[in-house]
Amino acid sequence: MKALRIKWQYAVIALLAVSAAAFGLLRPQLLPTASSTKQKLSATDRIRQNPPPTLFTDAEITPIGKQAAAQREKADALFAQWKKAHGTTRDDKAFAAWAARQIPAPPTAKDRTAELHQVQALAKTRTAAGKKAATWLELNGKKDVWKLYLHDQRELIPARQGTTEKAELKAALKLAKTVSDQLAARDKQPAPFVLDPSLRPEKHIQPGAKGPYSYPSRHATRAAAAVTFLGALSSHRAEDYRWMQDEVLYSRLYMAGHVSSDLTAGTLLGDLIGDYELTVGGH
Repeated sequence: MKALRIKWQYAVIALLAVSAAAFGLLRPQLLPTASSTKQKLSATDRIRQNPPPTLFTDAEITPIGKQAAAQREKADALFAQWKKAHGTTRDDKAFAAWAARQIPAPPTAKDRTAELHQVQALAKTRTAAGKKAATWLELNGKKDVWKLYLHDQRELIPARQGTTEKAELKAALKLAKTVSDQLAARDKQPAPFVLDPSLRPEKHIQPGAKGPYSYPSRHATRAAAAVTFLGALSSHRAEDYRWMQDEVLYSRLYMAGHVSSDLTAGTLLGDLIGDYELTVGGH
């Protein structure tokens, strides 16, 4: 896993250097002008401006990674049922409703309390470096890191194919957000920092607050959808993608955004969405 981290760091540096050379981005940084601040930055630009710090160790991320990996087989078996009934026809509305029904009910109050205690214990081990890593992963783990990985692949394939794959990844990420938001609103499971505001005092949670809701995790859903999709496009990089997925998941525990059941539910949902996009997209 250490080798994967090194590969990721070199991949980011190499890709950003290529982008910089192509677009003149290696010039000294200047203060933003009125016109430049209005421009929408790409995922590559945003990560170039805010490169990854030292991330979490393999020992830290492996346990949640194993829990997430267990969802892969479940997702494949479930999706086979959908595919048998619907084939390769795209029907996002019907699929979203079906996928939502495949996600287990939230844990009991007793189980969720036990999970909260695990997050509270983890919070006591936080360090400045860990907070920095978690902050970067929370910001970039939603979409940008997955777009950057795809951009890395697109350098070596025909332009038309790259454009298609970009659109498909975007569709998968969008569907992941839509369905995870719908489930969170339905199940109304408060995030750990809502149940215990001392976990994230900067959030300024008011007494009696019910949300934000955290089951399933939006980060986990998006990450799993992206990893399933990207891994099928470039199987030799699949382990790299899973390593980054584990980093993102662990960061959500570390900063009390989620408990572990939020993450495994989100992973299952994201795996289903990744399978769906690969199927209806023709891969």
